Amino acid sequence: MIRRTVLAAVALVAALAASASADVSQKEANRWEPNVGPAKDYAQDRAGDIGFAVFDMRGRLSHHGGGGRAVMASTFKVMLMVAYLRQDSIDDRALTNYDKDLIRPMIRRSDNTNATRIRDILGQGPIESLADRARMKHFKWNSIWGYCKTSARDQAFFMRNLRRYVPNRHWDFAKRQLAHIVGRQRWGIGRVNLPPGWDLYFKGGWGISSLVNHQVVLLRNKHRRVGLAVLTEGNPSHAYGTSTLEGIFERLLRGLPN
Repeated sequence: MIRRTVLAAVALVAALAASASADVSQKEANRWEPNVGPAKDYAQDRAGDIGFAVFDMRGRLSHHGGGGRAVMASTFKVMLMVAYLRQDSIDDRALTNYDKDLIRPMIRRSDNTNATRIRDILGQGPIESLADRARMKHFKWNSIWGYCKTSARDQAFFMRNLRRYVPNRHWDFAKRQLAHIVGRQRWGIGRVNLPPGWDLYFKGGWGISSLVNHQVVLLRNKHRRVGLAVLTEGNPSHAYGTSTLEGIFERLLRGLPN
């Protein structure tokens, strides 16, 4: 009897300690805000036009030039993937090898040929419907898919809420693609050291006369979500643009709690 009482007391203490730790962790999450000031100062010292936006763990928007439109380049491929998975003919069935072979290379290694194939399958309507569903204020369609336009605010909101737009049965597949970008494309946010517990899902866009470097990002830590987008145009080189992205993300995410 005494042994059971002692064990019950130990279990109660452990549970209270875990609860207290969770409360502290949640308070830290609620207190955290993106470091917009340092990121803005850094951006203003860099060449080119730069806009960024963050929707934090409480869904609050912080941004610098986040409403300015820019061509999407390959960040558009996230919208292509989601719109493809939302098709009536696909959303409630298992993906075939054909489906997977279309999407995997488009996201993981940014294959343009498959992006064009998916654009041709979908057409304009499903993409614009997705943009409306995701409350994108600045999205503008272009038949040349890389020249579709968006804003950092639109993409940060879209990424933070990505789970809402992907059919339940395809969510694991979709996030697995965004988690396995090939090594040579893991610049920018891919080089930022995140605190333990955070999972990174992202897609980059670059090219368009070698002036564009963008990244759109979802960070997840259990029930916490942060959506970010950094759009840069007018970079002197691809290497310069990727360095700008890394510098902005590193500053924005400084102090992110575990």
